[in-house]
Amino acid sequence: MNFIASKQPENRLLGPESDTQRTLYPYVTGTSVVALKYKDGILMAADMGGSYGSTLRYKSVERMKPIGKHSLLGASGEISDFQEILRYLDELMRNKFNPLWNSLVLGGVKNGQTYLGMVNMIGVNFEDNHVATGFGNHLARPILRQEWHENLSFEDGVKLLEKCMRVLLYRDRSAVNKLQIAKITEEGVTISQPYSLKTYWEFSAFENPAQGAIGSW
Repeated sequence: MNFIASKQPENRLLGPESDTQRTLYPYVTGTSVVALKYKDGILMAADMGGSYGSTLRYKSVERMKPIGKHSLLGASGEISDFQEILRYLDELMRNKFNPLWNSLVLGGVKNGQTYLGMVNMIGVNFEDNHVATGFGNHLARPILRQEWHENLSFEDGVKLLEKCMRVLLYRDRSAVNKLQIAKITEEGVTISQPYSLKTYWEFSAFENPAQGAIGSW
C-alpha cells in the first residue's frame, strides 16, 4: 500500500443556484466510508465502487478528498452531489430542506487536536473516535467498538480498517474489492494508491447463504 501526497480539489463557481435542484433520486452512488482515530491522527477508508441502481458499474471512483492541509472529507451516497459539495464547500448552505444526497465523514488534525465526525443528508451529526456510513454503521462499527483503542498505531489502524472493509466486501453487494486508505497528520493528508484485499470465499455460509435464514437478508 503506497501513500501519495494529495492535491487540493479545484473549487469552481459554476453559476447561480436559482435554476438548480438537489438530487431527489440518486443515480450513481458510493457505499460505506469507515474512519478512526489513531495515536498520530486520523485514518479513513473507502472502496472505489460506484453503483448505477443495483448495477456495480464503476470501479475507480475516488470518494475521499483533502480539504485544506488539515482536513479530509469522505462521502457515501450520490457521487455527483459529492462533486458539487467539493465545488461549493466554502459557501455551502442548507435551506428549504433541499439537501445533498450524501453522508459525509470529516477528519482533521491541527495543533495537536484531532477531529472525527460525520453528518447525514438531513444534518444529523456527531463526533466519535470512529465513524462509518452506509452498511458500515451496522457491520463495521461493532468491530470498531470491540477493537479500537486510543493508542492504536498506524499499522494496527490500517489492519483494523482493512478488516472492516473486508467484512463490508463480503456482506454489501455495492462494495468492490478496490479501495484506498487515507491518512491525515500534522504534516498533511496522504491518500494511498488503490489496492485490493486478500479474500476467501469458500466459507460454508457463502456456498448456501439462504440455509437457516428466516425471512431476512
